[in-house]
Amino acid sequence: MLNYQVGDRITLKKGHPCGENLWEILRTGVDIKLKCTGCQHTIWLSRLDFEKRVRKIQEGDKLVSIVHHKKED
Repeated sequence: MLNYQVGDRITLKKGHPCGENLWEILRTGVDIKLKCTGCQHTIWLSRLDFEKRVRKIQEGDKLVSIVHHKKED
């Protein structure tokens, strides 16, 4: 399990209907609150559902697959 923090930008398996696929994490815990960076729409996902859907995380200017993301200790 990766450690996600508020302010991280991620992509999900499917994009948002507005056409954007980049999301910003607003809140973490049992549920995750995400904001679409395109239209500013917010959604809540359970942590289990979020872990299934997340595909990439932004490191600097690059989007890196969660498989290759460095886990913070």
